[in-house]
Amino acid sequence: MLAAIITVRGRVQGVGFRWWATGEARYLGLSGYAENQADGSVEIRAQGEDEAVGRMIRLAVEEPSTTARPGRVEDFDVKWVDVIDGARAFGYR
Repeated sequence: MLAAIITVRGRVQGVGFRWWATGEARYLGLSGYAENQADGSVEIRAQGEDEAVGRMIRLAVEEPSTTARPGRVEDFDVKWVDVIDGARAFGYR
């Protein structure tokens, strides 16, 4: 099991990006959240099976999007973090 925080920058707020990320993460069986940040970026915390976390990272940062992802990602960072035991849901804040 892996956990990552993906921070995406570009045109990612006010376009449905968090809604899209939540749907993809739930489909992949991940727990975590998608949250707008004060600097205009979106932070995604994704936790789950290794392959699913890797897929979420690829989908969140690919440009152009192959999944009709809203917005445009111009830059991103991925930070590996500790797994939170018992985390079960994915939502947006």
